[in-house]
Amino acid sequence: MIKIISPLLIAGVVLFLPFCVEGQVVSTGGNPLFPGADPDITISNGKYWIYPTNKTGFDTPNEFYAYSSPDLRTWTKEGPILSLDQIQWIGADGAPKHFLWAPGIFQKNGKFYLYYAVGPQGKTPSRVGVAVGTSPDGPFLDSGQPLVTGGHGFEAIDPMVFDDTKNGKVYLYAGGSAGSKLRVYELNPDLVSIAKEIPVENPTNFTEGVYMTERNGIYYLSYSHGHWDNNTYSVHYCMAPSPIGPWTYKGPILTSTDKDWGPGHHAFFQNPKTGQWYIVYHRWNNVVDGKKPPCRSVCIDLLEFDQNGNILPVKMTDTGVEPSPL
Repeated sequence: MIKIISPLLIAGVVLFLPFCVEGQVVSTGGNPLFPGADPDITISNGKYWIYPTNKTGFDTPNEFYAYSSPDLRTWTKEGPILSLDQIQWIGADGAPKHFLWAPGIFQKNGKFYLYYAVGPQGKTPSRVGVAVGTSPDGPFLDSGQPLVTGGHGFEAIDPMVFDDTKNGKVYLYAGGSAGSKLRVYELNPDLVSIAKEIPVENPTNFTEGVYMTERNGIYYLSYSHGHWDNNTYSVHYCMAPSPIGPWTYKGPILTSTDKDWGPGHHAFFQNPKTGQWYIVYHRWNNVVDGKKPPCRSVCIDLLEFDQNGNILPVKMTDTGVEPSPL
């Protein structure tokens, strides 16, 4: 049965009901794009592909979807690309419930790697897994075992993978929340196993949702700070001479407004054709009298730099960005 996302107007706030299936157009421009949180993004086959946590406020995050666009304006939902029942090791910890959070997408050598967190962290530790596919819309096949397991003050959440083309190494970044501990690992060439952990300093004001990118020889470690469900949640960043530090803290670049709260858990990306940079992130959209909508939403805005490479403060918009075909 085909169900279509439709806007619902409540007290002057447009909400998006989570009724859509594979191949359905869910957005045709402007912020927010669609319900979801913790987005990551890649570019493939002439399209942008966003991978969010599938949490709409009405359901449990037990599967992942991909959203594709040729121009950053029209978005189509694809999937599900991976679900809990396809991960055989997920029940080995004996926890009564599990959730899929914070997917991180990475492509190399013609394959796509979907790194993800399995929660909750409580009596049993959170874990990071990885699934592999040959197309950005899947299907993804899980590797068969956890890649990283939390514990001893470390939460194995919010995985992100960065390929440092300068030294040929691929790094996995993960961690945060209650312990607010960042860990970095070098991956083996198979990209589904750990070569070694690399000790790094914990960045200033780090909470979770780490992201690494490089521009003009400068490495940018960005991350979320604050509590995920209120207006303290924000994006901060550091600069570094390498993907493992040392970090020079530069401050916040994306913070709440009276209307839109908790922007964070983001990714940076660039249109290779135009050179324009962007940030994809989630936020609580249109907060009214301190009351948040049922779910967070995915948004895209411009990311700009000054002449010294510092990231300028990001302005959240409702209009979003102009069409940017690849």
